[in-house]
Amino acid sequence: MHKSYGVSSPIQFFSEEILFKLKRKSDHRYWLLSVIREEKQKAFYINYIFCRDDYLLELNKTYLAHSTLTDILTFSYDENAGTVSGDIFISIERVQENSVKFKQDFDTELRRVMVHGVLHLTGHSDKGKKEKNNMRELEDRYLAIFKNR
Repeated sequence: MHKSYGVSSPIQFFSEEILFKLKRKSDHRYWLLSVIREEKQKAFYINYIFCRDDYLLELNKTYLAHSTLTDILTFSYDENAGTVSGDIFISIERVQENSVKFKQDFDTELRRVMVHGVLHLTGHSDKGKKEKNNMRELEDRYLAIFKNR
């Protein structure tokens, strides 16, 4: 069962098989909702599920037939144009390792992954080189908004 530590909001945070609590939850909610509004969409419901590598790997194998570690999996449940709904699974272990690899503090790397998931829900892709560059630019732009709050 997910461990919830949210309040009534379209964005909820859970942990699955890991002890992790997001700091500044209300600041993150406000920021993510701002990103969604900036993307001309509305949040219906978004669940962030923080987990371990092995948990995310099993999801990756089961639903995407991939046998590689990843920091994030995003499952969109959009049924109505203009609204975003989905589950965003984030491996805290991958985020920690990537923060060292990319010389970022953990909180910044976590926010990058969090906004990356939201950008997928709002319709952005990162399959090609041009799309990856666009996604990175948007991540940087929205990260700056969080830092300037």
